[in-house]
Amino acid sequence: MKKAGSIIIVLAMAFGAFSYNYIPPIKTKADLGKKLFNEKILSKDSTVSCASCHIPALGFADSISFSIGIGGMPTLRNTPSVLNMLHRPYFFWDGRAQSLEEQSLMPIAHKNEMGLPVSEAVQRLRANKIYKNLFLKIFGTLPTVKTLSLALAAFEKTLETDNSKFDYSLNDETPLTDSEERGRKLFIGDKAKCFDCHMGPDFTDDDFKNIGLYDGINLTDKGRFTVTNNQNDLGKFKTPGLRNIAITAPYMHNGMFKTLEEVIDYYDNPYAVVKNPINIDNTFKTSLGLTAQEKADLVHFLQTLTDKNYVKTPF
Repeated sequence: MKKAGSIIIVLAMAFGAFSYNYIPPIKTKADLGKKLFNEKILSKDSTVSCASCHIPALGFADSISFSIGIGGMPTLRNTPSVLNMLHRPYFFWDGRAQSLEEQSLMPIAHKNEMGLPVSEAVQRLRANKIYKNLFLKIFGTLPTVKTLSLALAAFEKTLETDNSKFDYSLNDETPLTDSEERGRKLFIGDKAKCFDCHMGPDFTDDDFKNIGLYDGINLTDKGRFTVTNNQNDLGKFKTPGLRNIAITAPYMHNGMFKTLEEVIDYYDNPYAVVKNPINIDNTFKTSLGLTAQEKADLVHFLQTLTDKNYVKTPF
C-alpha cells in the first residue's frame, strides 16, 4: 500500500494536481513564505490565511466583491491579485505600502481581514515547533516581524506570469486571431486609450487615477486621499496590472463590475453609470464612442493576457 501511495503522489505531481497549494520541502525563504501564505494561525481565530482571499486558482484574487475575513467580516475593498507584484512601487488600492515586505504584514493586523497583531503572530510562530525550526533553518534565528515579512514577500516575488497567448504572439509562436489583433490595436490606439494607463510589461503605469467612481453620495471611498490627505487624490486608486485580468473578476476597488464587458462599457461612457463624479480625471470625461464589435475585440484581446497556468482550454 505504501508503494502504491507513493506512485499516486508522483503521478499527481507530474500531472499538476499539486498546484500553488502544494507545499514542497522547505529549503528557501520563498518556500517558507508559501507555507506561511497558507497558514491560518496567522489570523486571530485561526480560520483565515492569506490564501483565503488571494485564491491561487483565481489568479490570487477572489470571486466576490469583498472577501470574508475573521468572524465573517467583509473586507473594505475588493481583493486585488498578488500576481506580478515584483516590480510594483506601491501596494493596495490606495498605495499605502511601498514594499512587498511592508504590504505582507498589513492584512494580518487588519481588523476586517486576519485581525491579529503582528507581534502576536510572531509569538505563535515561535511557539510552534515546526515554524521555530524552519525559521532557524532559513534565517538562523527565531521568527521575528522582519523575517516573517521577508518570507512572505519572497514567496510573492515568485508569482510572476509571462506565459500568455499575448506573450507567445510577440515571438510569432501563437498568432492572435483577427478579433484579438483588432483589440490589441484598439488597446494601444487613440480611440480606446487603454495604453495611456495600462502600459509596460504588466500593463500598468503604477500611478493613481480617479476614473469617476467617487461621488461622495453612493460611492464614498476616498481612495488615495486617505493616505496623502491631498485633495487632488480624492477618489484616486492605483492602476491595476491587466495580466490574468480575465480570471480575476469582479473588477474595480469595490468589485462593482462583474465582467470585462461591463468594465469596457463603463470606460466607454462613465457618466452613464455615475452621474456626478467628483474629481474625475480629464481622460475619462469624454465618451469613447466604441462600437459593439470594438468592445468585443477589446475583451478578446484582454483574454489573451491570461497565463497558460490559468487557461482552461488550449489556445
